[in-house]
Amino acid sequence: MMSDPQIIELCAKHNRKAQQELYDKYSRLLLGVCLRYATDRAEAEDILQDSFLKIFYSIKDFTGSGSFIGWLRKVAVNTAITHYHKNLKYRYHIEIEEFVSTETGVTSFEEDFFTSDELYMVLNELPPGYRMVFNLYAVEGYKHKEIAEMLGIDTNTSKSQYSRAKAVIRDKLEKLGKLRNSYSENS
Repeated sequence: MMSDPQIIELCAKHNRKAQQELYDKYSRLLLGVCLRYATDRAEAEDILQDSFLKIFYSIKDFTGSGSFIGWLRKVAVNTAITHYHKNLKYRYHIEIEEFVSTETGVTSFEEDFFTSDELYMVLNELPPGYRMVFNLYAVEGYKHKEIAEMLGIDTNTSKSQYSRAKAVIRDKLEKLGKLRNSYSENS
């Protein structure tokens, strides 16, 4: 097994074995990143493939000044954003004004109350714009100004989409919790 510096050096020379090792080593991690931005697994796999093409093409530009995994994740996120923009015109849009932000009164959820599959399902049900902003802000740690620049939207739009995404998530989790409770009471 090669070290990351060896993989980087050989991938920069278009070495197929090194490219395969890079893919084998990091594809699961990057698929997880892609799944957060995609509507389904097939779309995530498309984004992953595009990400690896970009990684193989531009790995020579990796300077080593930061984390290699961070650089890989950034390529995957940027590829997902590009994919989102390309496919935006084909998606069903819900106007942001049609969503009414409602406070549920629930201040927090137990950390282990929901499974990762349930949380993924709830996030995947968000409208694409909400999901993109939520992932970029809450998961990837970008600032609203950066998100606005990446997505070509106003900073306030980023903030409101994030706020509304949280409200939708909160509402869906509350409903899921109530559904679970009624199920356990009836069993």
